[in-house]
Amino acid sequence: MIQAPIEIRKLLFAGTASALALAVSTPVFAQANDTAPVSHDDAVAGSDAQPGDIVVTGIRASLRAALEAKRNANAIIDSVSAEDVGKFPNTNVAEALTLVPGVTVDRQFGQGEKVSILGTDPALNRTLLNGQTVASADWFILDSPGRTFNYALLAPQLVDRVDVYKSPEARIDEGSIGGTVNVITRRPLEMDPFTGAASLGYLYNDRSKKGDIQGSALLSWHNDADTFGVLASFQRSKDRLRRDGLESYGTIPADFWNGTNDGGVSSITTGNCTGECATTLLANPDARFPNAFGTSYFEQQRERKTYSGTVQWKPVDKLTLTGDYLRIDANYDNFNQSEYAFPGNTWNSAGALTGLTVEDGIVTSATFKHALSVYDAQYRKAEMHSQTWHGKADWNDEHYEISVEGGISNANGGTKHQVFLEFLNWADYTVDISGAPKSPGTISYANGDVLGNPDAFATDPGWSGNLVDKPTKDKERYAQGDITLKFDGSLKSIQVGYKWRHHETSQHYAGVTVAGVSAPTSLFDPSGAGSNYLDGFDGVNDQMAGRFKISGSSMVDYVEGGDWLPAGASFPVPSEFAAAEFTAGNWDVNEKVNAVYAQANFEQGALRGNVGVRYVGTNTSSAGFVCTPVDPKVGCVGEPDWTWETTKKHYSNVLPSVNVAINLEHNLIFRFAASEVIARPNYADMTNYFWLSDQILTGGGGNPDLDPYEATNYDASVEWYFSRNSILAGEVFYKDIGNYILQTTAPEDHFNQSRHMVTTYDISRPHNAGTATSKGFAIAYQQNLPYGFGILANYTYADAHGKDGAALPYNSKHQVSVSPFFETGPISLRGTYTWRSKYFTGIDRGDMMFVRDSANVDVSATYNFTKYLGLTLSGMNLTDSQYYAYANTPLLPRGVYKNGRKFLATVNLNF
Repeated sequence: MIQAPIEIRKLLFAGTASALALAVSTPVFAQANDTAPVSHDDAVAGSDAQPGDIVVTGIRASLRAALEAKRNANAIIDSVSAEDVGKFPNTNVAEALTLVPGVTVDRQFGQGEKVSILGTDPALNRTLLNGQTVASADWFILDSPGRTFNYALLAPQLVDRVDVYKSPEARIDEGSIGGTVNVITRRPLEMDPFTGAASLGYLYNDRSKKGDIQGSALLSWHNDADTFGVLASFQRSKDRLRRDGLESYGTIPADFWNGTNDGGVSSITTGNCTGECATTLLANPDARFPNAFGTSYFEQQRERKTYSGTVQWKPVDKLTLTGDYLRIDANYDNFNQSEYAFPGNTWNSAGALTGLTVEDGIVTSATFKHALSVYDAQYRKAEMHSQTWHGKADWNDEHYEISVEGGISNANGGTKHQVFLEFLNWADYTVDISGAPKSPGTISYANGDVLGNPDAFATDPGWSGNLVDKPTKDKERYAQGDITLKFDGSLKSIQVGYKWRHHETSQHYAGVTVAGVSAPTSLFDPSGAGSNYLDGFDGVNDQMAGRFKISGSSMVDYVEGGDWLPAGASFPVPSEFAAAEFTAGNWDVNEKVNAVYAQANFEQGALRGNVGVRYVGTNTSSAGFVCTPVDPKVGCVGEPDWTWETTKKHYSNVLPSVNVAINLEHNLIFRFAASEVIARPNYADMTNYFWLSDQILTGGGGNPDLDPYEATNYDASVEWYFSRNSILAGEVFYKDIGNYILQTTAPEDHFNQSRHMVTTYDISRPHNAGTATSKGFAIAYQQNLPYGFGILANYTYADAHGKDGAALPYNSKHQVSVSPFFETGPISLRGTYTWRSKYFTGIDRGDMMFVRDSANVDVSATYNFTKYLGLTLSGMNLTDSQYYAYANTPLLPRGVYKNGRKFLATVNLNF
């Protein structure tokens, strides 16, 4: 537990007792009639509300609903609401959340997929659908199952409102330190008797130069007696994206080329590096340089189909039965082609250095003689399928409410199959990164245009590539019961409940080497990368922009056709024991959680809020293969050398919380919240999994002995509803986090399969590295302006750091969002500008990984021909923002990408 938990709990409960006493004795600050129940409109409009106001739709209705949810809540929350049935503000839910102060998104593949709240890692936040977990899986082969939610899987047409809880309540599932995102869908008994919404759209990407049809439909009906209702929806989204980029793979020290860093042959002893080259090399042994550097051409077809259904029945007035079904089928097939110089290759480039320049500890350029270049082609079949069933029975009368609910959510996905071929070339070249970060880098070949010549690269029959399968599974079962006792006095209600959850996550990893292929890249229908390839990248030379690409289907047909196999040889079948990396990548985690809570809700005059406590017991079982070699001199080379081991762990936590809201004036609210919270480790981090890079002697892995993050959170805010549908708000937060999990690097001895001996690696593993803090403030402003104009704007400052000032993952110190709008008659216009400062993402191969600051601009325009029919034109990522990842310093680019602008035209029908 965190330090002094008993004292903290005493403080929280003492504060709550004082608040309850204050609720009974404190006079009301506002007029007497202000204490009466208010309508939803009046709650938002304040003293400006007028009887008989016209009900508005569109942007203003969305903002009104969001403010209503915020103002009426006891906790500190923010909301984003749909503008109409089936019409959420953005085509991606995560990007819509950037309108919330303190929320930032990561756009590595061009759209928001991971959400960070108040300076915390996305893994330290929870995303719920109607209060429950939805199983999901990641498609990218380099990702491992964690606790982040991939928002690209969530169809925005499903969403009515999204609430972001920045302070917890005891009744809400634990597991988040930054905040809890609750996605709320529509219910048929809460809608008009018959409601329909449909859309048909066309999405175009200006980088891939491809467009696709989009569509959605929703129908909801309930009978005149409001006792039975049905809702069904379908949504199809397709996007064929292309990501252009410059990439490097790890870094090496300059003494690698002198053979003193296990680099093999020395460039000096071979006579390639003499004179000034030798002097500079010997004087700067620790200067860093990319292990490999080149161009990336990534194509992906994303298609998501979402089916949902809800049935509600009220057999008697006080009893509501609800059943929900959600199915997601998503395909993420992708083809990545990387063409790069490989100056860090032990056998082909270590002795090839002929010249270098060094500045401030960075090798800014290096020239090589007959060194290795590589063309990697990786075609991946990737998908995700998820099904969720949920049922709830709720009895609600004037004295008490009893609800029982349960469900199951299953998902499977990941990379189901990868075909990988590697093509090689030897040439004289120079790699220059001296212009970084403005100009990330160039490769220049001295003897012809290698990058544009498909005949220049060919596979090595000794090791031609591999076949890999890496599917994942995710499953959660849950059941809960809640009782609410209602009272007429200052104590409005007491809630108690119990919840059981059983979560299972697993990863299967199998592969096999493809050897014996002798083929040039010219065999696979090569073509130019495109006239707009690397558009927007500064400093790119003609050789890089003029590179070629090959056909993924042609390569797959060739490999799977098997004509390259020797006579009588069988086709290689992926095996989990084919290599140590595959074997160690097989694991499963079981987690059983039992939670009970009690929460009291109070209100008296100007004061309201809640106090509660949640007790949680967690039992985990983490299993995976551990290397136990039969012959230590040979290492783990087959099934007998591996043992399946299981590590069990139990921990329990008592999590008190208090939320207090005081109406200082009729339109001025002060809030305070304090709580103890936890966040559990990522599933992959809890395993025995590890990987090794035999050439540069780095690696990484998991740690089954991890404890959960534990934190004490303090939050306070002031909200001024200074005019109708307007707010000026400020909030401060402080999170004191214990048991913070960080990747730390330490030497470990492992058998090196390439060198056939035990060597020492620098291995990065997660550890409970001590304490961390996240503190800061946020300011939000929203107002309807004259002549149909309006604006939303927010700024967040988050100062987060760990032990000894270590950076915390995904924390941007500064974040800005500005969204002006115009709405009058049938016309509505909206723009959104977001900017976030640089942020740390983790440790990779011993390097501290960061992403530079970035800005994004989206716009939309709607014209409603009638009250039922409208046309919306949207432009996304209009700045074609650059995702710039770097190692340690912006002078060492790791991955610099552009994903293109997107344009969407949609016809909306509502009735």
